[in-house]
Amino acid sequence: MTIMDSNTQPGPVGRAVHSLSRLFALAGGVTLLGMALMTVVSVIGRYLFSLPVPGDFELVEVACAITVFAFLPYCQLHNGNVVVDFFTMNVGTKTRNRMDSVGSFVFGMISALLTWRLALGGYDMYQYEEQTMILGMSRWWGFIPIVASLALLTVVCFYTASRQWSNRSI
Repeated sequence: MTIMDSNTQPGPVGRAVHSLSRLFALAGGVTLLGMALMTVVSVIGRYLFSLPVPGDFELVEVACAITVFAFLPYCQLHNGNVVVDFFTMNVGTKTRNRMDSVGSFVFGMISALLTWRLALGGYDMYQYEEQTMILGMSRWWGFIPIVASLALLTVVCFYTASRQWSNRSI
């Protein structure tokens, strides 16, 4: 994140975007920590007692997806995405910011499309009562935090695009 002076402090929308992104990233970190602890318990249980955590692979699968999507808004907000700047190394700051803004806008459009399609996919899984093999756990519930993360990512992308276009720090 770039250093902000008093003229570029985010307004109420910016503060909300920052707070929500931080909250989602923290939730993703807690999910990742829980997944790691469950894996350790399962490995130790399998090794010492021949008793792993039932459905540990299914739980890790869902938790990984939730964790990855939870980190995306924070990553976008703090310019953490990979940028190939080979073509923009020698352009001015204003031009680079405008190009970054267009990139953020396109990313926002893609994340809006993904939000819509994953929401429909989750609803289909709910309607057809799709379940995991071992635990018999409904698959649709994992879509709720994923779709929420993508919706926040969409807002963050458009927020960063507007800030980059006007040459203000994010």
